[in-house]
Amino acid sequence: MNQLPGAHDITATNALAERARAERAQLAYPDRVWTNPGLSASGEAIDDVVIVGAGQSGLGIYEGLRRDGVARIRLVDAAPPGREGVWETFARMSTLRTPKILNGLDFGQPSLSIRSWYVARHGQTAWDELHQIGRSDWADYLAWYRETLEIPVENGVTVTDVRSNGTDGVVVEAQTPDGPRSFAARTVVLATGYDGAGSWSAPAIVQDAVEPALWSHSNGDIDFAALAGLRVGVIGHGASAFDNAASALAAGAASADLLFRRAALPRVNPLRHVETAALMGHYPALSDETRFAIARFIKRVDQPPAESGYRAANAMPGFAMHPSSPLVSVEQVGQTVHVTTPQRTFVFDHLICATGLRVELENRAELQTLAPLVSRWSQRRPDLAGGSGENGEAGQTDATDHALGQYPYLGPSYEFTPVDDAHDWVSRVFAFSGLGFISQGPHSTSISGHKHAIPRVVRGITQRLLLDEQPRILDDLAAFDTAELYL
Repeated sequence: MNQLPGAHDITATNALAERARAERAQLAYPDRVWTNPGLSASGEAIDDVVIVGAGQSGLGIYEGLRRDGVARIRLVDAAPPGREGVWETFARMSTLRTPKILNGLDFGQPSLSIRSWYVARHGQTAWDELHQIGRSDWADYLAWYRETLEIPVENGVTVTDVRSNGTDGVVVEAQTPDGPRSFAARTVVLATGYDGAGSWSAPAIVQDAVEPALWSHSNGDIDFAALAGLRVGVIGHGASAFDNAASALAAGAASADLLFRRAALPRVNPLRHVETAALMGHYPALSDETRFAIARFIKRVDQPPAESGYRAANAMPGFAMHPSSPLVSVEQVGQTVHVTTPQRTFVFDHLICATGLRVELENRAELQTLAPLVSRWSQRRPDLAGGSGENGEAGQTDATDHALGQYPYLGPSYEFTPVDDAHDWVSRVFAFSGLGFISQGPHSTSISGHKHAIPRVVRGITQRLLLDEQPRILDDLAAFDTAELYL
């Protein structure tokens, strides 16, 4: 757990943790494990659930399953302890953009909430004056949450594939510090975050013209100290564009020029409009047409950068924004990069591409077996997303719709849906990641969606586990002999 500042703060947060554990024990009803151990084809016991990813979503799903009587849960993460998720890696903002009143990981238990933790650590006045939660505070809260609830994580486990075990389960292949391992389970949750949908994308015009040493992606590892004294170009207008520009200037870059194609920055965030209990709680019940139209609108309208990042970058000497500046040509000249836009030609020493993510299931190691077996929006609804349907008809779509068509068509609880009945096992895998953008809502797996999304995926998993138990229910009922009346 990250070191908390000051003995008083440690005492207060420790006392809060004790209260949270006591309250949790009082709320635990029913409190018994109800699944029988699953067995592999060779007769070995298997996990009920393997959760891939121990960031905020993985921690919440683990706790939700445990509260609902599921005990054989394995939580794995590729990162070392304390580095799970994005908060200590490529998240470079100073504050979250989500409102401070957010909740979801607390399961309605106030002592587990970010508010209670923040007040215990910083005091009530600090909370009252707080506009948005600091990124490092959120990371520390997650560490406290994991420690308070004693959630075990197996770190250093990189998942390399997810496949059928040949019967009624799933096998997770992984590289671990001790070498290759396989984890057999009844169900798997891919809590792999926004980038679980594919790979970070840089424009081909950059990749084809510039050697890798002269450009970076905003969501990758960047040696900002090496940018001291350099002219930095940033492609994009989202939150990460401003955060990385500010980080480069703070490290001593001579300048940071932000280039983006829009004539002006978006100012209204449409995602805030869908943050209602009804939309976040019942999003999968909306029609395909409505869900796809919302996704299309969000992609085309976009959202503004976070205010904190925008103001931080604009306050720094050497920062400049250049709207209406799409890339016309990119050329490497010696160890410089010449970028031509309709406005002018820029000369940079380094480029940072804050250009988001390309949905490419095939390029995710853990999805290599699943990718051709899961149904996509382009297959289920070619009239909306293009591609070929069951009868081979092609949809008429633009580039945005074609890109949206690559998303998987998920079931109501985030489960993959199979391309055919022969691969029903894929519905045992739940995609609690950026893959749910259309099916589950544009930010259902982000912080502001957890209150409604985590219970939904937990219900889906427990339903699948219950159906596995169905052949034994009557026998277990007949064998139940705990007396309540003693004569």
